[in-house]
Amino acid sequence: MKIGKQARRDGKALFQSCVNNSVLDEARVRQTVTQVISLKPRGYVAILQHFQRLVRLEVERRSATVESAVSLLPAVQAGVVANLTQRYGAGLNIQFSQNPALVGGLRVKVGSDVYDGSVAARLTALAESL
Repeated sequence: MKIGKQARRDGKALFQSCVNNSVLDEARVRQTVTQVISLKPRGYVAILQHFQRLVRLEVERRSATVESAVSLLPAVQAGVVANLTQRYGAGLNIQFSQNPALVGGLRVKVGSDVYDGSVAARLTALAESL
């Protein structure tokens, strides 16, 4: 289903009303969705679809996943958190996980940005170059 220009504008306006000091307010999001559903303006399904997309993108942008081959020491985790906070600002939801397939190094994913400093990625790049 294609979303029209007016629905995009309305969805964006709703999204902007839920952002306070560059932080998405979950309570406002719930309140906004409830209000739109109860009022049922023209094209409200398309408006809510665009609104949902914007909210999902914002949540993804504010979440980070750090993968390592082995569990990281607390000092290393604190350093990674400090670097990510400096680069992306406060309010990141950072999760650490283990992935033995990486062999060594780190893979950091913040929103659509991926920083892959793993040994597995380097070996794959080396194999492709040969």
